[in-house]
Amino acid sequence: MLPRRLTRPRITLGSPVQLLLLAASFALAAYAGVRLLADDWFGVALWFVGLALLHDLVLLPLYTVADRAIAGGLGAVRRREWVPYVRVPAALSGLLLLVWFPLISGRVDRRYRTATGLQADVFLGRWLLVTAVLFGGSALLLALRVRRAAQHRPPAAR
Repeated sequence: MLPRRLTRPRITLGSPVQLLLLAASFALAAYAGVRLLADDWFGVALWFVGLALLHDLVLLPLYTVADRAIAGGLGAVRRREWVPYVRVPAALSGLLLLVWFPLISGRVDRRYRTATGLQADVFLGRWLLVTAVLFGGSALLLALRVRRAAQHRPPAAR
């Protein structure tokens, strides 16, 4: 038996277009970072550190507990495969709330109206509507999945 020849794994690089786009994105990020840090570098650094602490010490434990409660509740009824149908719309709705919180909460209503000439009181209703559509669409997908699984079962198992 011949000894197996050891070869190094090949590192596959992308196409020249992918490499060019990657280099351009790094250049754009560096430019934005230089522009952002030029005026108030301490405020920006403080903002990043504060957000990292807020995420790690407050938000991460909150959504971990919520996710475990959902998974545990669905696991108790032996439907653990339904977890993504709750997890995905909740994550998207939470992300929208996080991004648009000042407008959804109405805390910057006067400033928003002054800057844009538009009313800011519609954001809460729209966020609730988007959240309802996300959960409704997820429930529809789950219902279709359950129906399709029931159709593929043998008649004796129904």
